[in-house]
Amino acid sequence: MSVIVITGISAAFTFRRRYLGAVALWLFGALLALAFFASVGWGALDIAPMPMLAIFADALGMELPWHFTAREQAELMSIRLPRTLLGAMSGAALAVSGAALQGLFRNPLADPALIGVSTGAALAAVVAIVLGAGISTLPAFHALVLPVAAFAGGLLATWLVYRIASREGRTDVATMLLAGIGLNAMAAAGIGLLVFAGTEQQLREVSFWLLGSLGGITRAKILGAAPLILGAVVVLPLLARHLNALLLGEREALHLGFRVERTKRLVVVLAALATGVSVSLTGVIGFIGLMVPHLVRVMIGPDHRTLLPAVIILGASLMLIADLVARTIVLPAELPIGILTSCVGGPLFLWLLVRRVSAGDG
Repeated sequence: MSVIVITGISAAFTFRRRYLGAVALWLFGALLALAFFASVGWGALDIAPMPMLAIFADALGMELPWHFTAREQAELMSIRLPRTLLGAMSGAALAVSGAALQGLFRNPLADPALIGVSTGAALAAVVAIVLGAGISTLPAFHALVLPVAAFAGGLLATWLVYRIASREGRTDVATMLLAGIGLNAMAAAGIGLLVFAGTEQQLREVSFWLLGSLGGITRAKILGAAPLILGAVVVLPLLARHLNALLLGEREALHLGFRVERTKRLVVVLAALATGVSVSLTGVIGFIGLMVPHLVRVMIGPDHRTLLPAVIILGASLMLIADLVARTIVLPAELPIGILTSCVGGPLFLWLLVRRVSAGDG
């Protein structure tokens, strides 16, 4: 009898989690749609919904009865739409990378920025800018060289943190965070040295990496980065069952038949790819990879089968909302988006840290 009761309770709990997950995905999808249209419609030049739809229809070869000006069309198609697509892709990439790394390290405090992945990617990109001064004006430099350099830097930073924090198949979280702090300091010193050695033009480019922005994006950059970012974003959710097994511990996952080392390598490479390429286009935007997975985990639980798709959608939505606030709150100027996300994410990180310390003391 007790077995039947326990089985029934477990089934009810599983159904409730799946129901909440489905509802959350629909709600996050609606939020993403609203954030998308707000991002392409609001700004220094507001574009009404009907002319916006007419512009999109015109781009597809169709015609709608609503009038729009040439200025509105140029603003939306050449500036707003590429920026919005970049915001959605980078938000999804940072969020899913954060969730995957948290599952790998089995700790909700892991984040691409906190453990040095974003800073390592930015350092590699800045090295490419300063040392590649002779080719930095070529279109292929920004479309190919910068994303590859940033990916390599993010991958190297992730590998170093993992190697330093891992002992006998276990990852020590305190060591991981301390290693991330050390790597961030070293990367900041390297960027400072390059700033000292760079030209005035390179100085302006480097400041972009330190503060983060979605401005200046072009269609060519989007087309070059989209396959890399979207590839990582699509593949990481396919590792959901493996990450669920890793929550039990590496030894337990191995006993369940999962290839633990292969999974760890895939997660590290894909997270570095998504973060590195995003950083190569947006600069360092912190705490998206920390905030979004935590919010989703509180709402629908830790099951990566629903967690990863949900953080992709919510990460894209919150990045678009943050960018919209950053470029409208101080018009006609623009607030760097990295400052805005740090203002929100910093207190959240401290709250999570205090909460974990209190739970440990209890």
